[in-house]
Amino acid sequence: MSSTLSATTSQPELAVDGEIEQRKISDVTFDLELRPDNRDKNFTRAKVERRRVQLEESVARYLSQLDTADRQEPTEALAVKVIRLKEKLTKLKEQMGKLAGYEKQMLASPDQQISLTDPDSRSMATSGRGSGVVGDNVQVAVDTEGHLIVAHEVTNSGSDRAQLANIAKQAKAVLKAEALEAVADRGYFSSPEILECHEAGITVTLPKPLTSGAKAEGRFGKQDFVYLPTEDDAYRCPAGERLPYRYTNEEAGKMLRRYWTTACQNCSLKRQCTTGPERRITRWEHEHLLEAVQQRLDTNPQTMRQRRETVEHPFGTIKARMGATHFLTKTLPKVGAEMALAVLAYNLTRVMNIVGIKPLMVALAR
Repeated sequence: MSSTLSATTSQPELAVDGEIEQRKISDVTFDLELRPDNRDKNFTRAKVERRRVQLEESVARYLSQLDTADRQEPTEALAVKVIRLKEKLTKLKEQMGKLAGYEKQMLASPDQQISLTDPDSRSMATSGRGSGVVGDNVQVAVDTEGHLIVAHEVTNSGSDRAQLANIAKQAKAVLKAEALEAVADRGYFSSPEILECHEAGITVTLPKPLTSGAKAEGRFGKQDFVYLPTEDDAYRCPAGERLPYRYTNEEAGKMLRRYWTTACQNCSLKRQCTTGPERRITRWEHEHLLEAVQQRLDTNPQTMRQRRETVEHPFGTIKARMGATHFLTKTLPKVGAEMALAVLAYNLTRVMNIVGIKPLMVALAR
């Protein structure tokens, strides 16, 4: 995807001259569009509906032109125009029939999306508005020191939200590292993924998306409330009031704790805080992991710069070699094989640039 991911690993068992040498990896993800016309051959529920509206509007416009022609004096030019309009109406009816067939296939698919060029490719959003592509999501783990690709995977997931733990654990397994530090951009932020990384011995650093509706409307966000773990599990609001714990409930598979105070009604900052009777704060049972992520980012903001500097190398090199960013094959297994060859070629040339051809040949002969 257009989002990027980088990671750092520590490998305690690797020693050089009696000292511990640390190795780092960086993960990058990017889209590779399969065909230039692929967006027009990809159908989702929304795309089908938009296309149907377009066709119906065109039919109505041509029918209106035919009605107008019927009210005019017959001429040779008018007869030619009527024939042309009827031909266009015939083509539109054929397109509507095809669209109905595509809609039936689309509704029958598990994710309610079909692609005619490659059945495995999927629509993927990019940072530019209206500039999404239809293709495959390539996840790659790269060594930050040598910029060697450690692990990679091709998926057709349209989002990076569920990719962090998977590629980070693959990199950790390949490096045989006891611990790993992952640095990602906000496109990877997912509470369950961060928890899964923590349980796998992977420390994550990434910014949280700014999705607070209250903050966007000029009111206090959750980050303006201070958690007080030592004061009987409570929050302190911007006005200095204490929001005690009230109850716990499960929502979307998460155990959430709820906090609020009854002092909001008489608070002078109420308009800046909430539009309801009181401001309520929700805390996930593993919220301390998310707080630790933010603390690491605040302590070491240069890690995001390191991520940017690392991911551009493999990203730019591989896409430049592919030419116009297109895979030549179709379906995930074949695209995965093509990507594996591209990774192999990249790693070989990278090693030759680092150590030279002769040392590489000696190492391969062992």
